[in-house]
Amino acid sequence: MAPEELAAVFDPFVQATSGQQAQEGTGLGLSISRQYVHLMGGDLTGSSDLGQGSLFKFDVQVGLADAAEVQAAQPRRRVLGLEPNQPTYRLLVAEDKKTNRRLLVKLLEPLGPSTGSGQGFEVKEAVNGQEALEVWERWEPHLIWMDMRMPVMDGYEATRRIKATTKGQATVIIALTATAFEEDRERVLSEGCDDFVRKPFRQDEIYDMLAKHLGVRFIYEEQVLPAAAQPAEAAAPLADVLTPAALAALPAGWVADLQKATIKADLNLILTLIDQIRGRNPALADALTDLARNFEYKKILTVIEQAGG
Repeated sequence: MAPEELAAVFDPFVQATSGQQAQEGTGLGLSISRQYVHLMGGDLTGSSDLGQGSLFKFDVQVGLADAAEVQAAQPRRRVLGLEPNQPTYRLLVAEDKKTNRRLLVKLLEPLGPSTGSGQGFEVKEAVNGQEALEVWERWEPHLIWMDMRMPVMDGYEATRRIKATTKGQATVIIALTATAFEEDRERVLSEGCDDFVRKPFRQDEIYDMLAKHLGVRFIYEEQVLPAAAQPAEAAAPLADVLTPAALAALPAGWVADLQKATIKADLNLILTLIDQIRGRNPALADALTDLARNFEYKKILTVIEQAGG
């Protein structure tokens, strides 16, 4: 940004030219952040090279907390898949910002219907409330993730129209909004939404909503026990399982297919290929699944290359 913009960018509701062109945000982020830093006895400053980028930094006075005063966060169990014998759920993501929309879709699509299983998530997208209304009419999704601020028709109007029908009463609508104000939450629910998720959301919040409103049953990763409570036969470390020798022992075609799918970052295909490996080497399949679900594709490719792939 230009030097004259940097001087004013900390003011409320002021955006640099690039922010105005992107039509995102409200111009409050830096202003609020600086006030928080001031409350902690520090300051937030910035520097910028026009056309290159900007750097913001802050300093605050901190001290060590007493360990007895720190409340440990409860670990969240990671979802690995769906329990068997469940229906296929149709889910609609209505969000005008492509990056936000694709993030949510990427959380849901890997749990899509597996071959021959007849269960999982089918996912469609809509870029505004009008399109969401049209997709809902012809496709009848079980649940809609509804962004409340969209062009053409916003999420409030789309929700009102859907919930005004008998068919719409059976459709679960979860509001997606960046607001932090309780009165906005009350407004969203009064318009007919069944629940409310603030952005940025956590992965487990999305799965919890599906369990709460649709009764979806997930398979969760086993909790990791503290060292003192570990069973005598603990799982082998990743480095002992995911080795070039283990991959080299598999059929060459399997490894080649896995390499191609990983290069394309096709998570659905990667997981399908890993399931094929599970019959030969369950521990290796578990290690590959863990890397794939955490999008650590580079590690998978490195081991494949070391195995001569």
